[in-house]
Amino acid sequence: MSKMTLMTRFLTFRTELATLWRAFLAPETPIHLKALMLLVPAYLLSPIDLVPDFIPVLGWVDDLVIVPLMVGMIVKMLPQPIRATSRGARADDKVIDGSYRRR
Repeated sequence: MSKMTLMTRFLTFRTELATLWRAFLAPETPIHLKALMLLVPAYLLSPIDLVPDFIPVLGWVDDLVIVPLMVGMIVKMLPQPIRATSRGARADDKVIDGSYRRR
C-alpha cells in the first residue's frame, strides 16, 4: 500500500466533503446515513472530545484526525448509486458495483 501525502489526503477530504453534502441533499439517501452526516459537525462543535481542546496541540490534532476518518467512513457507507450521482455522474449513467485488486 502506497503512502498518501498530506496534500493528496486533503484533496481527497475536500472531495469526500462535497460528496457528503450532495448525498445529504439527495432524497434517496437513507435517513440513518444523514444522521451520521450530522454527527461530523456536531463532533466539531461539541465540547466533549476524546482529547479536550484546552490541551494546547493534542486537542486540535484529534479533531484533524477523527473528522476526516468519520467523513471517509460515511462516504464508504453510501450506496454505490448515490455515491456515483453525488460525485457528479448523471442519473442515467450505468453504475457497476464491484471492487478490484491491483497487484
